[in-house]
Amino acid sequence: MPLCALCVSVVIFLMLESAMARFRLRCSECAGVFSEDPQLLVCPKCSGHQEQGRSIRGVLEVEILDPPTRWPDDALGSSDFLQRVLPLGDSKFLAPLPVGNTPLLEVSRLRRELGMPRLWLKDDSRNPSGSTKDRASLLVTAKAAEYGFSTIATASTGNAATALAAVCAASGQRAVVLVPAGAPPTKLTQMLAYGAEVAPIEGSYDDAFELCMEACAEFGWYNRNTALNPFTLEGKKTLALEIAHQLSAETPDAVIVPSGDGVILGGVAKGFADLMTWGLIDRMPRLIAVQPEGASNLVSALADGLDDVIPMSGAASVADSLVVEAPRNARLALARIRKSGGGGITVSDDEIIGAIARLARLTGVFAEPAAAASLAGLDAALAAGLIDRDERVVLLVTGTGLKDREAAARSVTMPEAIRPELGHLAERFNMNFRR
Repeated sequence: MPLCALCVSVVIFLMLESAMARFRLRCSECAGVFSEDPQLLVCPKCSGHQEQGRSIRGVLEVEILDPPTRWPDDALGSSDFLQRVLPLGDSKFLAPLPVGNTPLLEVSRLRRELGMPRLWLKDDSRNPSGSTKDRASLLVTAKAAEYGFSTIATASTGNAATALAAVCAASGQRAVVLVPAGAPPTKLTQMLAYGAEVAPIEGSYDDAFELCMEACAEFGWYNRNTALNPFTLEGKKTLALEIAHQLSAETPDAVIVPSGDGVILGGVAKGFADLMTWGLIDRMPRLIAVQPEGASNLVSALADGLDDVIPMSGAASVADSLVVEAPRNARLALARIRKSGGGGITVSDDEIIGAIARLARLTGVFAEPAAAASLAGLDAALAAGLIDRDERVVLLVTGTGLKDREAAARSVTMPEAIRPELGHLAERFNMNFRR
């Protein structure tokens, strides 16, 4: 190779290398540090204390070793910024699917109703499969491809499974998903349409989670299980990066996060913490976890001063995405909520159902029950004094209402049909009729 060509090759290599995130993994419990390893999902030391059916011990978090020191001049997705802050060796492994960069809406009508002039709504229902879970799946599938895995498996209440199925459909990877047999039919239909291999489980999400762990160990599948796989947190941290950038690098005072396993909350916390470490924001927002009354052990653990949750046997709610008997990211989520100065709030199923139509009517955003819980949670947080009306607050809407039509139908009254005559139409809408 001529010298000049060799020099060019070296320069190109160094340019590519500088754009790639160099990272290590740190245990969120013992602070042990580890190098990247395709077989390493949790801390070897702390995972030795793992109890079946309980929250994950030794959750690993990514530390970016050469982060950017300034925001990009353009959108996050159109620069190398995201590649520098995510643990990805090469962007060629990312599925060709437009995940993330969802809008932060000013929701003027909801602002007026609540008397909150600095309220925003982060609408993650606009992701390809209709939920926030696409963020984690995009990164996890890229890492699986980078490591040479051909099959990726996950346990899910529904949205993580549809997200994995969608991303794998775009990338040509095999998706195996385990979901409770009682998952909403629309979500089951969606994941099957994407081509996932689906195993409905006669049991709870927690049963599916444990079975997925066994199957991945036995069959050599890459495990996407939330909290267990450290890259699920990293994918979801992009929510925080986008929110801060969309607010012109100003930090919200509080973020309302619908919470089941606690991984979305953990990812949002990780994103804001990274931005503080890198000097791109100067403080952490308070994180407010919202859970349904029938699946509320994160909030209960906060109130009781516990470091872990007590499993809630028979957990149930209309917000199926939030129904977890033992939140797998409980330890990390509880620690991050407390460190942020935040808190937790519970809402009833009736309040969640009411929030679906109210959110749609006042913002134009149609949310599934778990996502509408954020609005119900904001009402409860205001009443409890956890949030002031003049603060900068962001509501996370994590999934579209099209994922659970039956639940959404409970938030409205279906009108009876009328004859196709103007008089009947005028009567229906209380209009004056001159004939």
